[in-house]
Amino acid sequence: MSLFGDGLDAAVQKSFTRPAPKSAPAQMRYLVKQLKGTRAVAQMLRVSQRTVERYVKDQIKKPRPDLAARLEREVKKRWQPQIRAKARQTAATTGGIVIDTRARLGYTAPIGTTDQDRLRHLTVALPPQYAARLFEAQEAGAGEQQLKEIAAEALKEVYFQDNGRRAGQLEEVRFTDIEHLEFDL
Repeated sequence: MSLFGDGLDAAVQKSFTRPAPKSAPAQMRYLVKQLKGTRAVAQMLRVSQRTVERYVKDQIKKPRPDLAARLEREVKKRWQPQIRAKARQTAATTGGIVIDTRARLGYTAPIGTTDQDRLRHLTVALPPQYAARLFEAQEAGAGEQQLKEIAAEALKEVYFQDNGRRAGQLEEVRFTDIEHLEFDL
C-alpha cells in the first residue's frame, strides 16, 4: 500500500479496544465468520478452500510468510469496524489528527531564508477538516500523491501560515523526500 494510507490505518488501529487475533488459525476463523464461508476466504487469500478448512480445524498453524502477511492485513482491515468508524468520525469532527514527519518541507523562497525547503522534523496537530479530507480521500481510493497534497496543504496552513497570521502570499508547499511519517488521533 502507501506510506500515507498505511499511516492513517495505523493511527485508527491504535483506537482498537481489543487486540486482533494473533495466531493464523484464529485469524482464519475470524475471516470465515466475517465472510460467511471458507470459499470466499480462499478466493480472497488466493489459497485452496481445503487449506482454509485445515487452518480452521487447527491442522495447520504456521502459514508461509506471504500468506501470513495477507492474512494479517485482511483481518486488520475488518477488525472492529464500529470503533474504526467512531475514531475516524471523532478525528474528522472534533479531535483532528497529529502528523509527525521528517521530510523536506518548504516553499519557493530566496536562498538562505528560513522558509526555503529543507529537511525538517515536524509534529503538527492538524484541524479536523484536514483529518476529514484525508480519511474521505483514503476511503475514495485516492493515491499516495493525492494524500500527500492534502497533507502538504494542511502543513502550509497550520505550520507555515499559522492559520492566516503570516505568509499570506504563500502558494505551494513542497513536501518531498519523506524519511518518516506517522499519524496519531
